[in-house]
Amino acid sequence: MNIDSVIGYLAIINIVTFCLYGMDKSAAVKDKRRIPNRVLLALAAVGGSIGAWAGMYTFRHKTQKWYYTITVPVLLLLQITLIVLLMNR
Repeated sequence: MNIDSVIGYLAIINIVTFCLYGMDKSAAVKDKRRIPNRVLLALAAVGGSIGAWAGMYTFRHKTQKWYYTITVPVLLLLQITLIVLLMNR
């Protein structure tokens, strides 16, 4: 796997995650069907933590839920650490 593939994957997963946080916020406001928490957190876990964090604060969504305000930043730090370790390999 080359660096361009990794960057492309991370760009796509973060854009998708950001958009889904926005869609879920819109659904919450309109009292419509929501995206399950496990899906939103899973997207953050598989590389979309920047998109999740940006979506939380851009849309003011999930910022009152402790499991988001702790889990998303921890995932982001873990992912940054992993990328730094892999780059220095």
